[in-house]
Amino acid sequence: MRAERIRELARRAGFELAGVAAAVPAEDRARYAEWVAAGRAGRMGYLADRRAAVRDDPRQLLAAARSVISVGKLYQTAWPHSTRFHEAERAWISRYAWGEDYHDVVRRDLARLDEMLREEAGAAYESRICVDTAPLLERTYARLAGLGWIGRNTCLINQRQGSWFFLGELLVSMEIAPDAPPADRCGTCMRCVEACPTAALAPGQGLDATKCISYFTIELRGAIPEEQRAGVGAHVFGCDICQDVCPWNGRAPVTEDAAFAPRWFAPRLEELAAIGEAEFGAMFRGSPVVRARYSGFLRNVAVAMGNARLEKFRGPLERLAESGDATVAEHARWALGRLNG
Repeated sequence: MRAERIRELARRAGFELAGVAAAVPAEDRARYAEWVAAGRAGRMGYLADRRAAVRDDPRQLLAAARSVISVGKLYQTAWPHSTRFHEAERAWISRYAWGEDYHDVVRRDLARLDEMLREEAGAAYESRICVDTAPLLERTYARLAGLGWIGRNTCLINQRQGSWFFLGELLVSMEIAPDAPPADRCGTCMRCVEACPTAALAPGQGLDATKCISYFTIELRGAIPEEQRAGVGAHVFGCDICQDVCPWNGRAPVTEDAAFAPRWFAPRLEELAAIGEAEFGAMFRGSPVVRARYSGFLRNVAVAMGNARLEKFRGPLERLAESGDATVAEHARWALGRLNG
């Protein structure tokens, strides 16, 4: 089967990008190992434990794998970017988490693609679906499959369609002629590096997760480093700044998939500070936001309120400062200190 035919089937399955790479170890595995060894994964143990070695070779996920079919699903919506939205009373949630959990959406569409391929192939083959929970260097294989290059902001960037894509992979035992990776087109542009409020991006070093707003507000359990809290701004879940400022996203298309339509947009901080744990679970059920957990989310809300420095937040912060969760209470006290100047 030819890669061009696979791209046609992938479009029918709901993917805007698709390509093929060989299911062999990639050169990037050495760079990944160096990144982990340098401590840039922070406390994300799943990136550095025994699963890190599995990422070296797709055949450790599917022994019979011969090809990696990489796909990209657009999630950009018509709503404004974080760099163009300034309402101090509201929280910012990363664009990717506005709708349904992308893991479910991408996995469902990859299953459709797998079905189409089986009808087309005319012969049995082995396969395995991977989304980002699988230990696979997915941006690397997406690059090798011709979907784009890995930009200075560490996102996969497609020259025509930008970087607002979820990636997924279908490992197959079929031998398919691979595509070729495109050239890196970031050039001398440093907009993402210069725009990052917490200096998480460094030329030649990639992303330092221990300084990243997304890491602080999603992955990190416990206290956000005090010296980084002001840089978090209004973000309560994730961050899009390095994509918002990227010139290649200036004319990025908008998805028509209803799964990514916003359930809410920039909710009010005061309302978020008042929700209980059950209400948090109900509000964000089926959304990536639940990954932050209730206590982590309230911690983030307290920091955002402190950064807003609005007197109207004093009452909500005083209530959070009395929380039985020590981390939430400490961040609320810090935020009150910001209100006091």
